[in-house]
Amino acid sequence: MRKKRVYKRKRGPVVAKKVIYDGIHFASGLEKYMYKALKQANIRAKYEGETFVLINGFHFENKVYERQSNSKGIFKNRGCKRILPIKYTPDFIGEDFIIETKGRPNESFPIRWKLFKHLMTKQFPGYTLYKPQNQKECDQVIELIKTPESI
Repeated sequence: MRKKRVYKRKRGPVVAKKVIYDGIHFASGLEKYMYKALKQANIRAKYEGETFVLINGFHFENKVYERQSNSKGIFKNRGCKRILPIKYTPDFIGEDFIIETKGRPNESFPIRWKLFKHLMTKQFPGYTLYKPQNQKECDQVIELIKTPESI
């Protein structure tokens, strides 16, 4: 009698494969694809050129009883310490656009994305924001940048 094969589903977050191209370390193949498309279209953009502080860090004065953030360790007072700022680094920044390639977002991305959109309204009012999630959408971004809307 043959044994029935058991297929196990992968658990946990999907981790993108890191890629090196033109001496640049990309966090995913989609970022590399976008870089190559921008380069081929002669569109200038900086890869991870700037990091933005979405929420400033602060000192938390209160006591807080909890385990470590990964739910491991001892339940104890973890307050009275410095809380780091929440930062965001978009993938590409151009003259009047910002591109964030995002194949499969992690659980913290949606809140960072909303906070970054809020920051953009103040710091980059005339910029266009793009978030392609596959190669076809990357190609569409190139076309949109090359043929700006007529006013």
